[in-house]
Parts: sequence; C-alpha cells; structure tokens
Amino acid sequence: MTYCVGLMLNEGMVMLSDTRTNAGLDNISTYKKMFTFEDPGERVIVIMTAGSLSVTQTTIAQLREAIEDPEATPDTSILLAPTLLKVAEIVGNQLAAVRAEIDHKLSAAQGASASMIVAGQRKGGAMRMFLIYPEGNFIEATEDAPFLQIGEHKYGKPILDRVVKPTTSLSDAQKAVLLSMDSTLRSNLSVGMPLDLAVIERDALKVTLRRRIEAGDPQFRAMSDAWSTALRDGFAKITI
Repeated sequence: MTYCVGLMLNEGMVMLSDTRTNAGLDNISTYKKMFTFEDPGERVIVIMTAGSLSVTQTTIAQLREAIEDPEATPDTSILLAPTLLKVAEIVGNQLAAVRAEIDHKLSAAQGASASMIVAGQRKGGAMRMFLIYPEGNFIEATEDAPFLQIGEHKYGKPILDRVVKPTTSLSDAQKAVLLSMDSTLRSNLSVGMPLDLAVIERDALKVTLRRRIEAGDPQFRAMSDAWSTALRDGFAKITI
C-alpha cells in the first residue's frame, strides 16, 4: 500500500508521496513512487504511482523508453504530446496495457492493479492534474475538487477537505499535505518514510522545490508534534 496526494492551486501544484511497499510483514521495502519528466522552460510532468509495483515500474519504464525513442511522436511520448490531456491519455493507455499484460500472466486471484496521479504544465498551457485508474480512464482536479489522492487515502483526507482551496498558498499547501501524510503514517503501517515532496510554481515549467524527508527529520517531527498538541488542546476545549 502507499499514499500519494496532489494539490492543484492558483499558485501552482504540490505533490507528496511515501516510499513504502509491503508484500507481507517480513517483506517491506522502499521504492520511489514519484517520477519527474522535465524539459525546463517547455514543460514539466510529475507522475506518482500506487498499487502493484510490477505494473507501475513497467509503465514508468515504458514511458521513459518512448521518450528516448528517436522515432517518438506526439502520440507516444509524454514530452512531445501537444497537451496535458494527451499526456494523461498516453499514460492511461500505457498503464491499462501493462496491467492487462501482467493480469494475463497471473491467476485471477492475483490480478495486478495500479493507479497514478499525473500533473504538469506545458508552455502556453494551463496547469492540469489527473488521477488515472487501472483501466486507463481518468478524472481531473478542478476548482471544486482541487486535490487528488491514490493509495491509502482515507486517513489523510479530512484535513484536506477542511483547509485546501484553490486560493491556498503553496507554503500552506505543503503544510497540509505533510499533515495529511502524518495522519496516514500514524494510522497505517503499510505507508512509510522517507517521503518525496515536489512543488511546481505556476508557469515555472520546472520543479521549483524538490525535497526528500527521511525518518527522524526534525522539521517534520516538530510539525507532527505541534499538530498533535493542537488537536489535543482543541479536543479539550470542546463541550457537549
């Protein structure tokens, strides 16, 4: 299991992923789940993954292979696609194809599943963010729903519902996704550190902030402790 979250705001986009994979209590590993594709000044794309590692890693590998293909076209390469919608279509089609191929090799009881968040902006275009389902179809973040989640999302959703709006600043957005992740880490052992954080400012056409947060990070721990204290104090003040 995993947890990834992406926020699309007026000022830009904020994305956060964990790195834990869990195939049983005695088989816990760390794998990167956030992947960046950049042509600085022209376009930036960030993909976050959740689900079967065999599906997600194969999909990312094939997307990279298509980028490096000297005969790549706008229909096959996410760095040549004319729009972010086309990027989502390419990623969705690749994800569905890989999932179908791996499913065919497995028994019905072991069917592989995966989902992805694709976010980015191209020169002259708007920022866009999509949640791509295992079947390859997708939904898009909007002003009414400015954040998307994949993986073990239920524990971290309440704070996002309460505080995240399109007008939320990038600094507050980073705080929101980190507290959302903190709630998930406390409630589900299948989600774990280190964490990968990325910020893309509007029209920057590159990742403007990239951070790896390791276990024991003093800044993250201080924020987590402060949030716990605020919740306890708030709870104590409520009367029934």
